[in-house]
Amino acid sequence: MQNKARILLIYTGGTIGMVKDYETGALKAFDFDELMSHIPELSQLDCIIKSISFDTPIDSSNMNLKYWEEIAVIIESNYTSQDGFVVLHGSDTMSYSASALSFMLENLSKPVIFTGSQLPIGDLRTDAKENLITSIQIASLQINGQAVIQEVGLYFEYKLYRGNRTTKINAEHFEAFDSPNHPPLVESGVNLKVNHPYLLNPSKNKSQLKAHKKLDNRVAVLKLFPGIGENLVNSVLQTPDLRVLILETYGAGNAPTANWFIQLLEKAIKNGLHIINVTQCSGGSVIMGHYETSKKLSQIQLIDGKDITTEAAVTKAMYLLGSTISSSLFKTVFETSLRGEMD
Repeated sequence: MQNKARILLIYTGGTIGMVKDYETGALKAFDFDELMSHIPELSQLDCIIKSISFDTPIDSSNMNLKYWEEIAVIIESNYTSQDGFVVLHGSDTMSYSASALSFMLENLSKPVIFTGSQLPIGDLRTDAKENLITSIQIASLQINGQAVIQEVGLYFEYKLYRGNRTTKINAEHFEAFDSPNHPPLVESGVNLKVNHPYLLNPSKNKSQLKAHKKLDNRVAVLKLFPGIGENLVNSVLQTPDLRVLILETYGAGNAPTANWFIQLLEKAIKNGLHIINVTQCSGGSVIMGHYETSKKLSQIQLIDGKDITTEAAVTKAMYLLGSTISSSLFKTVFETSLRGEMD
């Protein structure tokens, strides 16, 4: 007889953990010790559910490196005793957090599923119950005693995506997230359809989980637009102590060919700034050199972001800066897929 899967819910804050006071109409966080009373359907799941909450739950707009470290510590300290983790999180920065944790949790062999909702649990039309119940079900999936999902995922509105492949696309619809460059890992219908070919292959070695808790936020994002000026670009490049710039370019990685623009970038790179070329498009990939407008970027050694999302690029850069990797290897390692974040 198979033992019941042990799932730990980690509540960081966000709409999913709110209930409505019907007398005042105000939203307030509910006590997760009373989870079963709010979602009695959880008792039908064939697993043992425990929960832990941030001492002070936060709006996800306030998410930062300190809270990512706190999530990583919770997972690390409960890793042996639990079979899977479901992180309840506000939707606004969920893709950043899922991306960050994917890099922070090396040798992950258990599911870490991020989920949330557009409406609070106590709302009549809430999406919170389905998102939470299915996330727990997915986190408890096992074959021959091994977790089916062995990576960081993000579940929302009937689909589980690889966390570091997601981006929030809608602030109003229940279908709030998309993974434009990688198919869903699991689709929820009458049954759970697991798309096994798209899952990260479990590590052949049995290395222990390694939680990297040192990140470096000396990163900036600059989105190109027609008419962008020299003073603006120069001021960003001159930001004190800046180590990495994520440059959101056009289409397949294209940018202005004006001499001042290329010269500013080239000078910054020679001075030790890592500049990563990421496309503004929601789908598709950077292909430097494909057009004349990106050949010069390749020649001055911009880092090829390929089909990585901006969210994953930012958090991967923070992770690499916080590691012991040398500056000379930064470009090579960034252009290598570490957690399935790029093709």
